[in-house]
Order: sequence, then C-alpha cells, then structure tokens
Amino acid sequence: MSLGVGVIGAGVMGAYHARLLRDSTGGAHLAAVCDADPSRAVQAAGEARTFSDPLALIADPGIRAVVIASPDATHAPLALACLRVGKPVLLEKPIAPTAAEGWQVVEAEVALGRRLVQMGYMRRFDGAYLEMKAAADKGLIGAPVLLHNIHRNPGAPDWFTGPMPITNSFVHEIDASRWLLGAEMVSASIHAAPGGEPLMITMETSRSEIVSSEVFINAAYGYHVHAELVGRRGTVAMAAPALALVNSDGRQGFGFPDNWVPRFAQAYRDQMQAWVRSVATGVPIGPSAWDGFCATSVAEQIARGMAQGRTQLVLPARPSLYD
Repeated sequence: MSLGVGVIGAGVMGAYHARLLRDSTGGAHLAAVCDADPSRAVQAAGEARTFSDPLALIADPGIRAVVIASPDATHAPLALACLRVGKPVLLEKPIAPTAAEGWQVVEAEVALGRRLVQMGYMRRFDGAYLEMKAAADKGLIGAPVLLHNIHRNPGAPDWFTGPMPITNSFVHEIDASRWLLGAEMVSASIHAAPGGEPLMITMETSRSEIVSSEVFINAAYGYHVHAELVGRRGTVAMAAPALALVNSDGRQGFGFPDNWVPRFAQAYRDQMQAWVRSVATGVPIGPSAWDGFCATSVAEQIARGMAQGRTQLVLPARPSLYD
C-alpha cells in the first residue's frame, strides 16, 4: 500500500519535498500540503488536498506520515503533535530554535518508546559524504585526526541575522562531523574575520580529533560545500561537485549553484526514499531526534560563547532509545 504523506510548509524545501513525493518516490504519494498561504499550498499540492491548519493535516486519518518543512519556530510543536498521534515525521532542520525545545521532542519520543522522528540532515545521504565515511570506517586513511569543512553561500537573506550562521547553517557541519567521526564535540573556539565573517569555528571531539569549519554566508560566487578528512595514513576529500568539465574561452571548469538544492538534489531524493522505506519496515534510519538535539545544543552553546572565544560543550546523557 502506498504511504500517504502530508507536507507542512510550501516554501523552498516544502515544495521540493512535495515534488519528490509526487514524482520520484516509490512506495509513497503526496496526500496533502499545508501552508499559511493558500496559493502556495495549491501550487505545491498539484492534485493532492490542501490544508490551512497543520494540526488538522496531522490528525487526518488519510495521512500516515508527515514531512515538516515549515518555519523553524514551528518544528518542535508540530513534531510533538505528530508524536502524540503516533505518526512518523521527517523533520527539516533545526529540530527547534532552542535546545530546550529540541529536548522536549527527545523526551516525548523516549516516553513513547519508539523512534518516529527522522531529522532532515540530508548530507548523510550524499554520495561524497558517504564515500568519505566508508573510507574512514574501513581504515583506508588510518585513524582520523583532522576534519576540514567549508560552508559557503552566495548571500544571506535579510532575515538571516544574529547567530543564524551558526544555528541555521553551521548545524549541518556539526551533524556531519559527529556522524563522520562517530564522536561528540567537547569544546569549540570561534573567530570572525573583520566585518563579522567568514567565521572560523574549531571544535575538538571526545577523542581529541580536531574539526575546523569555515562558515561564509556571503561568499558571492556561489554555493560551495567541501570537506576533507585527514587520517594518520592518508586523506579523503570531496571531489568537484560536477559530472563534467567545460572547456571554453581558454579555461576549464564547472559552475557553482546559487543555493543548496542543486548540490544536494540526489541526497534529498535518497533521503526521502530511505525515510519512506523506514516507515514501511518500522526500522529507523538516518539522523534521529537525539542527533537533531545535539546539533542545535552545540550550535547554541557556541553562539552563546562567541564573545569569550572558547566554549566547553556539554550534552546530557544519550537516552538508551538512541543506542
């Protein structure tokens, strides 16, 4: 039986998730879309139903699973609503604007006794990241000692203010670093270039590995994510994110997209398919609510300690549900 999925939020990510469910996800179909703007909901829904009330969508018996891609402040309340009725949810990052709200989702899921939340950290489904992790896990580069990350955007929207480069962008590097290295971050230092960016954030793991991350949200030239993992006997790094090189006007090269969707298009497809499969089998896959909480908590602590430069990072004990 095809899984009827409802999508809450019809902005850039919500509309993209809706399109994946309509066009390229086996075993599922787009059952409904909800957005505060009725015209956006209709445009994203195609022939599916539309809702203006997200709680009504969640409660509808014809909707068996939910994708939450609405504004950040709504993530935790809507995830909690899904948990109350026992519906699986693919939750776009961050889990919540604050770690305290994210912890409420973790507590509710632990009380339920089963994992229903998968976080939308799609980099775990990206081919380049998967190859890097495989190389590390197989011991091809020896014991990892350094991880270098680059996260550059062509420009930030007007509403992207305050600590959001850390709490909304850098959370991807936090999650990817935890996953690649299989360790928690225990300390961090942060430095800002003149004018406030780019940021250079250095973290140390529980095994003394070093993670360096450049976060540059107004890099102008395009969207560019890169990572290199350095081991005791070798390194593994992302290749150029292109399938072809163009020779023209005395140059050889490739272009950069203007946002993250083209770069991670296949990762989003694979993430959606894996989530649908996990709902069908009942076997959780991908980043959990605990992973979402950890990313938000670490980002929040780093942002809060930015004036001091160096921060000791503290996380609660991991609940056994996520072992």
